[in-house]
Amino acid sequence: MATSDALDALVRLCPPPAVPPPVRDWAEAEHAVGTPLPTDYKQLVETYGDGVFDETVWLLVPDSVRADFDLCAQTTERLDILESLWEDGEEKPDGLLESGARIVPWAFEAGSGAFLYWLVRPGQHPDRWTVLYNEGRGPLWEAHDMGCLAFLLAVLTETAETEYFGYLYEVLKPAEHHFATAGQVLAEPAR
Repeated sequence: MATSDALDALVRLCPPPAVPPPVRDWAEAEHAVGTPLPTDYKQLVETYGDGVFDETVWLLVPDSVRADFDLCAQTTERLDILESLWEDGEEKPDGLLESGARIVPWAFEAGSGAFLYWLVRPGQHPDRWTVLYNEGRGPLWEAHDMGCLAFLLAVLTETAETEYFGYLYEVLKPAEHHFATAGQVLAEPAR
């Protein structure tokens, strides 16, 4: 599915806020993260802004209202946490064994400690990055050969081939999908 088709499908499934908060300059955000960012991610952030899908998947964005939801802050924090775990003997996901490969977080699962990352490989265009799911409070990783927008849509439509998100929809079974801005959830004014 093309990025624009996936975004249209997501908007129909889960309406975005009427006016998402503005995003700072993408070049500045990419400089802070240390890599260009995928087109589908930028479209997702520009459409929805800072917030959470179905009270479950928090989108990390540049200049979030809180550091916990900020793409740049979480990129640094997650790398520090994972480096410590790897130094203590936890295994890296296979894709990170390639010289020069790294990960960048783009979302997390509320309440579980699980994060969604991109696998950034040397010389690979950001629009071709693989999504990695890390269970959070454990060493298991799951790779998905698709972009973040396609993966998010698959999770929300229960078509993602994943061991991790299925239980949420068995319990939640939302009658309709929704997106809440960070300002709504945190009772703070949106920027």
